[in-house]
Amino acid sequence: METERLKKFLLQVHPLSEEELAALTATWQPLTVKRKVVLTAAGETERYLYFVLEGIQRAFYLGDDNKEATIVFTYPPSFSGVADSFLTQTPSLYFLETLTASRLLRMHHDELTALMERYPAVRQLFFKASAFALKGALERHIELQCFTNEEKFRTLFRRSPHLLNLVPHKYLASYLGIDATNFSKLLARVKIE
Repeated sequence: METERLKKFLLQVHPLSEEELAALTATWQPLTVKRKVVLTAAGETERYLYFVLEGIQRAFYLGDDNKEATIVFTYPPSFSGVADSFLTQTPSLYFLETLTASRLLRMHHDELTALMERYPAVRQLFFKASAFALKGALERHIELQCFTNEEKFRTLFRRSPHLLNLVPHKYLASYLGIDATNFSKLLARVKIE
């Protein structure tokens, strides 16, 4: 069942032959973790790519003043991990933690590298996945730079309405780049469609 969800997700990104799909799905290992577990700490190099089966995770930056800035939330079905650290194999600037109990599949960087060298279609799949992640990051940058607080609020809950009831509001406010008081005011005032 777990690998079937992974297969379906992978095939939506890029077509693979049965051999390529079998080789790729065979490398993922299950991982079950409780809530508030740090999967990757700042300063560590991300060694794993995760596929989320259940739960919500967040990546966040911790400033010198111990202020957290939530960068991204991941939830099923999607990849998770500190993408830039994973792709470049350099130390992460961010933490990746589970916000809820989570069931994941994970694959080690070395295994993915070997598969990409052996199968051009696997390399193309991860190129496309990385391109979509970059596209999303750039769109999010525009939201943070150009949208009003209300527009950011509406955009988030149009895209991911389930987060409102599952993620502490302080993390949602941080993700939107607004303070918790303004988030509470928006929550009371803005009707989520």
